[in-house]
Amino acid sequence: MKSKLTRKNPMQVPSPVGKYSHVTIIPKDATMYAFSGQIGVGQDDQLPQTLHEQIANTLKNIEMILTAEGMDATQVVKVNIWATEEIDWDYFYQQWEAMFNDSYPSMTIAYVSALGLPAIKIEIEIWAAK
Repeated sequence: MKSKLTRKNPMQVPSPVGKYSHVTIIPKDATMYAFSGQIGVGQDDQLPQTLHEQIANTLKNIEMILTAEGMDATQVVKVNIWATEEIDWDYFYQQWEAMFNDSYPSMTIAYVSALGLPAIKIEIEIWAAK
């Protein structure tokens, strides 16, 4: 699916410190989608113990929810990430690039003391448009 979104990093602003875009422009005729935060529960309805496994499952869950709405990662506008422990960015970006290639959405990341359940180590919320 071809995205109508425009992503850019203005030259007047310092370069992003990660794999995201400073600006994502949504065309006026687009329909916005707000998705609840996704966590790393697997297809077996179990939440793995490691952050790496939770990251992989969370991104798979996001891909599946996008597909259910007839969308793909190119239509993601904004990503909000909350984690309870330090993210291994080498691992995260490997998964991230597999999902987004080089069309990075806008992103916010926060480290928090807890999420909805004690075993949840990461939650990722997306906004998308088509």
